[in-house]
Amino acid sequence: SFPGLGIGEFTIDRIAFTVFGKDVAWYGIIIAFGMVMAVLYVMYRTRDYKGITPDDIIDFTLIVIISGVIGARLYYVITSGQHYSFADVFKIWEGGLAIYGGIIAGGIAAYIVCRVKKIRPQCFFDMLAPAVMLGQLIGRWGNFCNGEAYGAVTELPWGMSLTHIYPSGQETFVGIVHPTFLYESLWNLVGFILINIFYKKRKFDGQIFLAYVGWYGFGRMLIEGLRQDSLWVGPFRISQVVGFLSFVAAAVLMAVFWKKGKRYDSASLKPLESTD
Repeated sequence: SFPGLGIGEFTIDRIAFTVFGKDVAWYGIIIAFGMVMAVLYVMYRTRDYKGITPDDIIDFTLIVIISGVIGARLYYVITSGQHYSFADVFKIWEGGLAIYGGIIAGGIAAYIVCRVKKIRPQCFFDMLAPAVMLGQLIGRWGNFCNGEAYGAVTELPWGMSLTHIYPSGQETFVGIVHPTFLYESLWNLVGFILINIFYKKRKFDGQIFLAYVGWYGFGRMLIEGLRQDSLWVGPFRISQVVGFLSFVAAAVLMAVFWKKGKRYDSASLKPLESTD
């Protein structure tokens, strides 16, 4: 419930339905929907670039998404501080994905595919960055359905009252907490809108990507400080550190390329075919 907003108690079952005895969670459905919308967005952006087509995006999709899921899982396993057997590492259906790992691994995979297909990485990453932001703002609602990614206790009027109900019937009242999943979803929504407003006014290829890295990094740095389920490395919240470094790196690179960067006539490194 959201008592300060007058929204009374309601219950969300994390399982949407069952197929052949296997549970299908709302989390997975929402994440998959976010991925589909992200792919459609990148396809939409191909109209702004010569030398890259929707067919190219299909080639990218499978490799980038699989790499992103693997990266998100490995990042979580490495930084969670929990012990995992070799078999447990692959059990993504039991939960445990970290968005930064997905962004890093997916980004590396996208860069490699760009080199193979001779597409300018800075152009493709400008198309990809807002799509990732779109997927993130949708995907955070999967955390809501799981009753996770919430923050510390708060007295703010939009605080979320949360009670976990376990299969045994046991109930555990978490408290009235910051709905940090909502903060991040809204932060990405605002960033997505702003980036699309200024997309065609970009001064150099790669600027949209840097804007995303800086915007998301700054917001995640602040929001992570409120969360109760942060991944820690020693005394540091790892996502907060990565967010801060992302923001600083994006700001520095934006300043460097503001004068040196350029926009290209084609997103392809291949010579454009001439017509008579």
